Parts: sequence; structure tokens; C-alpha cells
Amino acid sequence: MEVRINREIREYSESIFFGLSLRQFIFSILACGVAVGIYFGLKSHLGTETVSWMCILGAAPFAAIGFIKYHGMTAEQFIWAYLKSEYLCPKKLTLNAEDLYPKKKGG
Repeated sequence: MEVRINREIREYSESIFFGLSLRQFIFSILACGVAVGIYFGLKSHLGTETVSWMCILGAAPFAAIGFIKYHGMTAEQFIWAYLKSEYLCPKKLTLNAEDLYPKKKGG
């Protein structure tokens, strides 16, 4: 019997449903719900091919949020860090010249 062990323990994620973590499963269900909502909302107004592309485009962001990690952060953590650094706590960095070798007086 062989037991799989991750090389890095921080990369471990528990599989809950269909080999997905709970977070991935929730966002997958949400993406499917968005796609179904778009389909039933637009099928009477647009053609089948157009509605199918709209379903894909509508569900893609939700599916991506569940699976993508950037610098070890989930999408929610990355969005919060971005908002915090750009809007909540922005810092204006300025460069002030400093004379390391001041001139002597009279010489």
C-alpha cells in the first residue's frame, strides 16, 4: 500500500467532493448556477449559440476564483490586499535627496 505525502505540507488541501476542496466545490456550484441563470434568462431573447457563449463567459470568473492562486493567496485574499494597498491605505512614496558629504564652510 502506498501513501501519498505532499512535499510541502502547506500545499495540502482536503478533498471534500469529487476531488475538490470545499472552496473549489462551492465556487463550481456557483459558476453552474450563474450559467443556468444566464441560460434561462436569455434563451428567449438570443440564439442558442450566443446564449451558450454568454453562459461560458458568465461562469468563467466564478470558476476561476475557486481555483486560481496568486503568490500563495486565494482570489479573495488577493482582492482584499489590492483594495487595501491601493485605496484604504495608500502611501505616497517620495524620494528626498540627502547630502552625505556636506561642504565645509570657508574652504
